[in-house]
Amino acid sequence: MDIQALAARGLVLQGCGKMGSAMLQGWLAGGLPTSSVWVQDPYPSDWLQSLDGLHLNTGLPADPAVVLVAVKPQMMAEALPQLAPMGNGDSLFVSVAAGTPIHFYEQVLGGDTPVIRAMPNTPAAIAKGITAIIGNANATDAMLDTAQGLLSAVGQVVRLQSEAQMDAVTALSGSGPAYVFHLIEAMAAAGQALGLSEDLAMQLAKATVGGAGALAEEAGEDPAQLRVNVTSPGGTTAAALDVLMDGNSGLPPLMARAMAAAANRSRELAQ
Repeated sequence: MDIQALAARGLVLQGCGKMGSAMLQGWLAGGLPTSSVWVQDPYPSDWLQSLDGLHLNTGLPADPAVVLVAVKPQMMAEALPQLAPMGNGDSLFVSVAAGTPIHFYEQVLGGDTPVIRAMPNTPAAIAKGITAIIGNANATDAMLDTAQGLLSAVGQVVRLQSEAQMDAVTALSGSGPAYVFHLIEAMAAAGQALGLSEDLAMQLAKATVGGAGALAEEAGEDPAQLRVNVTSPGGTTAAALDVLMDGNSGLPPLMARAMAAAANRSRELAQ
């Protein structure tokens, strides 16, 4: 990402809640001046209001380099038409709004508008997210590089082969943090039922899931081998895994059903 080129033409954020603010914080840390950023948000945070030079809820530039659309899906029909004058040009639209397909942007902004749809997840708030992106026919390789550079401020970025994959991404990484948080809840509750205090059980569960996740990312071995490494034949871990890995009632079929439900709902929301 060329910060100077981005700064020269400007960056517009339509919506700047937790996700938009996490990204903006990363870009500012990377050298983007606040004077090159325009934010439209009906309920700006104290942090946004404290940024000197930021264009907050003022007139927008006619031809910004990038327009990041980060409003909630239910606000899209009202918010997007405000950006229509920037469409059908070389301003790149990057959407991090869940459930809104590319063709909707093309209908509102114009068929010649370069659009990149992105699906980040909530660990972006601590720069540990992962975002999947896919562009329309008007989005050039250079534009995809720009979007990847911008979104890298909050974690890893992967590129999809087709927009149809976005429902699976939504089910896996988009909604996935909630599954992990519930796993922590369930582990802590089980630990408490076995005699640990509530606080101690939660501390152990958080640290165990967080540590195991970090190890899975950094280790050279895949998760299956890491699981084998910690499982002694006939031991305590093996006893637990006999339950968790049961083909009928264990975690694999349960996760498959859960993610299928999420993917189906993602398709419904896109209609």
